[in-house]
Amino acid sequence: MPSEQPPPHSATVPPNFWGDMPEEEYYTSQGLRNAQSYFETPNGKIFTQSFIPIDLPIKATVYMTHGYGSDSGWLFQKICINFATWGYAVFAADLLGHGRSDGLRGYLGDMEKVAATSLSFFVSVRESETYKHLPAFLFGESMGGLATILMYFQSKPETWTGVMFSAPLFVMPENMKPSKVRLFMYGLLFGMADTWASLPDNRMVGKAIKDPEKLKIIAGNPRRYTGKPRVGTMRELARMCEFVQHNFHKVTVPFFVAHGTSDGITCPSGSKMLYEKASCEDKTLKLYEGMYHSLVQGEPDENANLVLGDMRAWIDEKVERYGPKCNGS
Repeated sequence: MPSEQPPPHSATVPPNFWGDMPEEEYYTSQGLRNAQSYFETPNGKIFTQSFIPIDLPIKATVYMTHGYGSDSGWLFQKICINFATWGYAVFAADLLGHGRSDGLRGYLGDMEKVAATSLSFFVSVRESETYKHLPAFLFGESMGGLATILMYFQSKPETWTGVMFSAPLFVMPENMKPSKVRLFMYGLLFGMADTWASLPDNRMVGKAIKDPEKLKIIAGNPRRYTGKPRVGTMRELARMCEFVQHNFHKVTVPFFVAHGTSDGITCPSGSKMLYEKASCEDKTLKLYEGMYHSLVQGEPDENANLVLGDMRAWIDEKVERYGPKCNGS
């Protein structure tokens, strides 16, 4: 798969969202250990990270997937870091076409393959001697929520203790959907236009972040994809949203889904639909009045802490309920 490198890092932008403090020093100050590596898959090499608490017993493992145009570092890792400080071993991977993973930047022409690629890394950790006895959770934010539910569908039964979603992309707002006429015209080019970055972007970042100072920080991510949406990406996201809507009933594990009512990127109706159609009885839907799309990285601290508190309460309760020997491990 072809690769495009992100633009050179600007000297005016600090190397990390917290500033110039060396990475190891920062992570140690947060009480955790960070490790970074590459994982080889049949679909290309993906960049992976782990966030492991230093002085806390590990309750469970959590496998996190970022949203469209983002990566597992920069501000997304704030979620990873929070979970690690609660006693969870957190693992994350840059999706194909994102961050430091292989692939054409911002291209998601086959979401099931993209999901399977990250899943191969997650399962390798989940089934390892170190962690196989612990409860294990999938976590997906935004478009990463769509990838996460696909990972769940692709997994063997009993693999996951539960799934968590933050503003998942299950239903696209009407103003975000690609024009059917435009997609039809591109389709007449017999796939040649699939990778073209030529669809309107509708200022997605501005619709996702409520706090203006945090918007500046997110915009400074040197690995963020800033090009226009690619034809094949938007076509595939629309197709996969429809697919998962017809398969929500297959969700049988406990899940937590959070959504802001003023989300301009993904529709809260998708989270409601999952809650209503999922077959499991142990399910939680949290709707946050007036909050935007990025519930942890983009809201004022008071709002973000409210969401994080609800996430912590949910996962702590599930670990206590299902115990370290869950899923027959």
